[in-house]
Amino acid sequence: MSQQEENVDLWSPQGPVTVLTEAESWELLDGSAFGRLGVSVANQPEIFPINYYADGDTILFRTSEGTKLLELTINSNVAFEADAYTDEWAWSVIVKGRAQVIENQEQIFEADQLPLSPWIPTLKYIYVRITPTEITGRRFLRAPEPERY
Repeated sequence: MSQQEENVDLWSPQGPVTVLTEAESWELLDGSAFGRLGVSVANQPEIFPINYYADGDTILFRTSEGTKLLELTINSNVAFEADAYTDEWAWSVIVKGRAQVIENQEQIFEADQLPLSPWIPTLKYIYVRITPTEITGRRFLRAPEPERY
């Protein structure tokens, strides 16, 4: 039996759920490029779609001046979520951490070399790095809904 099969909780109320290791969660993040950034200022949560680059330790994204940047500057505690699905499985990874604007010119130059460019034709010169404090991941078996009654 593989480690993945051992982590399946067949008695979950949601159905077969695999709790992912941190390494498995990073592997899924590394294979994806789109997620959602959650911020909160003055008890008002906001969610922003972002494209990102995961390096196995942190998450990097680009932005410009605006609400997203202002809010993560006011409160650097953020949540990030990415997910995907196939015909057989779905997965979701949630990262909680701290966001920080990269201001060091050497780090900006290094970030410029990464495969991270805006998906829409806008200028986004500001790099933000999320350093995780917690990462959790789940994989879900997709199957028909069980009989309700």
